[in-house]
Amino acid sequence: MAEQTVEEQDFGTEAIGNLDALYRGALRLTRDPDKAQDLVQDTYARALRYQHSYQAGTNMKAWLFAIMRNLYWDRFQKANREAVSIDDIGEFALYDQMRDDLGEGPETEVLDRIARGEVVDAIEKLSPLHREVVLLVDVEGFSYKDAATVLGVPIGTVMSRLHRARQQLQKDLFEYAVESGIVPGGLNKRS
Repeated sequence: MAEQTVEEQDFGTEAIGNLDALYRGALRLTRDPDKAQDLVQDTYARALRYQHSYQAGTNMKAWLFAIMRNLYWDRFQKANREAVSIDDIGEFALYDQMRDDLGEGPETEVLDRIARGEVVDAIEKLSPLHREVVLLVDVEGFSYKDAATVLGVPIGTVMSRLHRARQQLQKDLFEYAVESGIVPGGLNKRS
């Protein structure tokens, strides 16, 4: 067996450091733990195969997510036509991030009163393309540039999809808040 170079060792160490994030992403995509494990394994196999094409110093996580997304769309999406999902994973990262960003005050109180499940349901209602960008940017914390790399689209497309997705989420969650009595029905929504 040949010895690994320092570059190969660094590549492997950095790639493995993204294992948890890749598995969470794979689970959101496949909605099945076994398929998610297979997808992550296939992602790492392809990453090792094309290791020479990775540019040191760039975002390894985005590169790996791009590989994983392409594998998913090529293999799983054609087979079962399931949409990208954040359901069934037990995480509420978007809700928690929104709550943390608001700090203390009336906005936090309103968000606390909105059931976490409603946030997940609102995200589930988004089209697959909009849901995918929300998952990358708002849940996984990718920059617009890195999300564009993962999705293989221009940054403007990411921004546009994210804007539309957030508008839809705002509309759906506002409607829920009105229906639940969290906000008065006569209150006009700010756009």
